[in-house]
Amino acid sequence: MLGVEHTVIESVDLESDGRGGEVLIARVRPKAGVASRCSRCQRRCPGYDSGAKPRRWRSLDLGSTQVFLQATTCRVNCPEHGVVVAAVPWARPGSRFTTAFEDTCAWLVCHATLSVVAILLRVAWRSVSDIVTRVIAARSEASDRLAGLRRIGIDEISYRKGQRYLLVVTDHDTGRLVWAGKDRTGATLRQFFDDLGPERAAALTHVSADGAEFIHTVVAERAPRAVLCLDAFHVVAWATKALDEVRRALAAQLRRTGRAGQATTIKKTRWALLKNPPELTSDQRTTLAAIAKDNGALYRAYLLKEQLRMIFQAELPEAKALLAGWISWARRSRIPAFIRLAKTITRFQTLILNAVEHHLSNARSEATNTHLRLLTRRAYGYHSPESLIAMADLTRGGLCPPLPGRS
Repeated sequence: MLGVEHTVIESVDLESDGRGGEVLIARVRPKAGVASRCSRCQRRCPGYDSGAKPRRWRSLDLGSTQVFLQATTCRVNCPEHGVVVAAVPWARPGSRFTTAFEDTCAWLVCHATLSVVAILLRVAWRSVSDIVTRVIAARSEASDRLAGLRRIGIDEISYRKGQRYLLVVTDHDTGRLVWAGKDRTGATLRQFFDDLGPERAAALTHVSADGAEFIHTVVAERAPRAVLCLDAFHVVAWATKALDEVRRALAAQLRRTGRAGQATTIKKTRWALLKNPPELTSDQRTTLAAIAKDNGALYRAYLLKEQLRMIFQAELPEAKALLAGWISWARRSRIPAFIRLAKTITRFQTLILNAVEHHLSNARSEATNTHLRLLTRRAYGYHSPESLIAMADLTRGGLCPPLPGRS
């Protein structure tokens, strides 16, 4: 019932909690085979001294009754770590909660806010935060999330106002978050490659990213054998932004020349221009037909956006021809926003074709970013990047523990 192993239960008693209720106290001790071990390396060590007072560890409740394990601890003299408190089989080092309690708490944090978990388990929310930190540290030591990486996606996400960003790395093969760091800089990305190591960096075959130059520079420097692919979503987003710039410029021009009604009509065409053709409603299709008839420049901008999107749906030989044709058309379009975009696309032409050839995008990274935004909104924001990174590792990094007693 207590969910502990390698433990001798000496007695179980009910005691007053001082608030009119009762708590269950189980007096325990480690079995001889696991006693007198270093809490850092689990090596059997000679004893150093014994504690004067017994300690208590909070365990999972039995019904509505709080449960504590009570034991007298000792210190051992480890040849490697010096004098440390001896390990106990029911709790992690430095914790006053049992392993089962901490695993349950960490699992609940993946599905509810810290404040809700704190109320449910009757602990302070700071204790919940400390538990999450310990669980992540323990499970990170038990597994190497950077092992076996072949295809990764690199992206950044804003976690707070004021240009506060995280850099996240996702494994394309498993969909898991494998690394996250503070700030979107080359130094942050180099820290990831330092953690990865030169041998595992050399094993990378594909890297997907957006148009951030610092990512391209560091990847070329640290993983020169990897094929760098430019994410299709970001490329089409550039075209979408250019199209919206054309629409807003046209509306402003109409407003300046006294045609406020037409300017309002153009302003309302935003979603008809931005949505993918299969998703258009009948009214939006009618709006596009009117644009094609009355606003040639705006309609050309729309067609340029759509042709750029179609490049990523074609096979490589056709995509090469489409991309070359698109660059030529954009340069001759007499639309300043797309002339500028043509220069950008020309610079990234090889990376775009890599994405088409290898069918790689940052979709898994964007899914991770969406999850992190949900975590941020659920917590009403995070004051420090370390807190968000811990939650990201727990929920998206494969470090969430199973519930105790479940297979």
